[in-house]
Amino acid sequence: MIIRSVEFAGSVASPKNPLPGDLPQVAFSGRSNVGKSSLINVLLGRTRKKVARVSSKPGKTQMLNFYRVNDRFFLVDLPGFGYARAPGPVRDSWRRLVEWYLSRPESLCGVVHLVDGRHPPFKLDQEMMEYLGELGVPALVILTKMDRVPKGKREKTLDSAAEKLALDPEQLLAFSSKTGEGRDSLLTALDDLLPPQEG
Repeated sequence: MIIRSVEFAGSVASPKNPLPGDLPQVAFSGRSNVGKSSLINVLLGRTRKKVARVSSKPGKTQMLNFYRVNDRFFLVDLPGFGYARAPGPVRDSWRRLVEWYLSRPESLCGVVHLVDGRHPPFKLDQEMMEYLGELGVPALVILTKMDRVPKGKREKTLDSAAEKLALDPEQLLAFSSKTGEGRDSLLTALDDLLPPQEG
């Protein structure tokens, strides 16, 4: 897939809000501070003029943010979870919003879930994989910040994460927003998740 156009299409703050369109959708999820905004900017080729806000403070994404890519699909940035400093009611509202969105079968083609490659997957990551499995939503796991994992430990890191998340190894990809590693592989994976283009 070649990224030709990207535009912010709108945010959804509540299940009562309409979605910005009916294009196929791929959602990106992950714990706060996993590097989701950085990955999205690198993936979409928007490292100079960023589309996803990168913050030094985790938990900034509090709504479902929709980006129209190539007029073909929406990349949906989900609120980060596991951010302890956000008040309990706020975290609960994020969770309800995400669960409502993921349980809608129409238009959602899959979820790309991000895990910090420097650490073993957390319990919340395991719960997310189990939840997507129950919903029957295709999932791909990206291990981020892999430039910080020593080369001698990379294969073991990938195998260990696959085992802990009960995934096939081909459902995991290594990624680095710093070096761009994994970008082409992730674009190819997105192409496979989406309906074939007409013509």
